[in-house]
Formats: sequence, C-alpha cells, structure tokens
Amino acid sequence: MQADSETTLTPDSNEESNYHPQFNSPDSDTILGSKDGYLFRVHSYTLKTTSGWFRTMFSLPQQGSSAASETIFVDEDYPTLEALLRMVCGLPIPRLDSFEIIEPVLYAAEKYDMPGPLSIIRALLMTGPLLSDPLRLYTIACRYGWDHEARQASTQTLTLNLHSPTHRQTLMKLSTEALLNLVDLHHRRREALRKRLNEHPFVNDSGDTTCANCQSSVNYHTWRELKYVIVLEMDVRPLGDTILNGGLGEWPAAKACWNAKCEACGRVLYDRKETLKGIRECIDQLPKTVEYSNPLETAAAIARLEL
Repeated sequence: MQADSETTLTPDSNEESNYHPQFNSPDSDTILGSKDGYLFRVHSYTLKTTSGWFRTMFSLPQQGSSAASETIFVDEDYPTLEALLRMVCGLPIPRLDSFEIIEPVLYAAEKYDMPGPLSIIRALLMTGPLLSDPLRLYTIACRYGWDHEARQASTQTLTLNLHSPTHRQTLMKLSTEALLNLVDLHHRRREALRKRLNEHPFVNDSGDTTCANCQSSVNYHTWRELKYVIVLEMDVRPLGDTILNGGLGEWPAAKACWNAKCEACGRVLYDRKETLKGIRECIDQLPKTVEYSNPLETAAAIARLEL
C-alpha cells in the first residue's frame, strides 16, 4: 500500500525494541514508522477519526497484504510523530515551549489534516516562552489564519526594528499581505506621531514664531531637532517606550530643548512637564495591531510605504 510520497515497508521481526513503549499495544492494527526508524502501533480507527489524510488513505482499496502486516513510514522524525500521536490519542503531551518543537508538529498536523493538534498548539501560542519571539509567532499565526493571535503578536513586534538584518529570514516566510500589514503598522505609528507633533498643543516651529511671553521673535529649532530624533527612534522601536523612558530625559536634543530660553526675556521656551505629557498621550493613542486589508487597502498600504 502506498499513499502520495510515503513509503510502505514490512517491519523486520528483530525490530521489536524500536517500538515506542506507549504505542505498542498488540491489538492495534496499524504501524507507523518515523523516518529515523522508530515504530508506533496505533488503532486505525483513531487515525481515521482524527486525520482527514489517514481517513482518505484507509478508504482506498488495499492491495496485497492487509494494513495490519505493513508499516506505514512517514516523513516525520521520532519526537514529532510521538507528539502528534500523543495529542490524537489523548495521552499526556510533551513540553511544547519552543518554536523548534512546535513548528514540525504544526506542519505535520497540517499535512495530515489533524485539527485536534492544531487547536492544542494554538491554545499554547500566547504563553510566555513563545511570546519571547513575537515575529516568529506572528508568522505562524498568519500561516494558519489565526487572526486573534496574529493581532496580539503584531503588537508584541513593536519592540523590534523590522529593518534589522537579523529579522530578514523570518520576514521572508510571511505572505505578501501579512508582511505589508506588519510593515504598515510600524509605519503608521511613526507617521501618526510625526504628524501629531506638528499640531496643537505643541509649538509651531515653521515660519515666523514669537515668544508667548514678550512677543519677541524666537527660533524653535531645538524642538524641530528633538522631533527628528523622536521619529528616528520610532523606526528603531515603534513601541515608543524608549522615547518616554529615558530618551526625553537623556538625549542631547532633549536636554537642549528643555534648556532653550527666549533671548529677549529669558523665559523657558518649552514646558517640559506638559510636553512630556502630550507626547505620552500621543503615543498611547497610536494604532497597536495590524489591520487586515482588502485588495484596495493593500494597494493603499503599498503607496503609503513608498512615500
């Protein structure tokens, strides 16, 4: 019996030691073999009721010897096949706390049309260890159409600089739409903040400006330079937390801004407390998750990124 690219062989009588101890019941009528040579006895009923792939395979006419006397060798290794079978058989599952472990299981569950293991892993995605790599989490969530998890992961990516070469390989795994949605989120946050900093109640640094106290002509170049630094920081870390926690107190441009005074009356040009409050409110109001686009909105996102 052969299905797709799987190879079916008859197990050797000396291979008893290769059977998994929890998948070695003599009344099981199907033997699955991992690509590294380990064997698993499983009930065909379990496979047929939990896997669309196996349900289709067992419905095909059998040629030659019965399925009970054959081993169905699959492409998965021992840990992946064990985790998959534990899930569908209701046995305790192994630790699924890293992408190196769960990705092969996800691919196998998708390949064999097993919704059970997919739902189990989906429930585990938003746990601590996996949240430590939000970009990889976003990639998986987008691949399987898990919108809620994708939105949550997109928020977590706001601590990352997508332009960094370290993220290139992960970003290349995304579909065009998923990539555009993520890049657009980061871009929209930066542009929304840049626009907001040019509006009331922040000072107008363009054209002729005067001191609010003595009406003398003043140059608000220090504010203009600080805004430039803020926007650059949003490219590096779109979350904006480094602007509020440290940047506005430590950057040379920030210090120059807070120390700036009117040359005529000596009045401080900027109310530091109110300015910081205004910037914090602006950042809190920025978009936090990806937006799923229709084709026209996707085209608009591309146009925005090209500006």
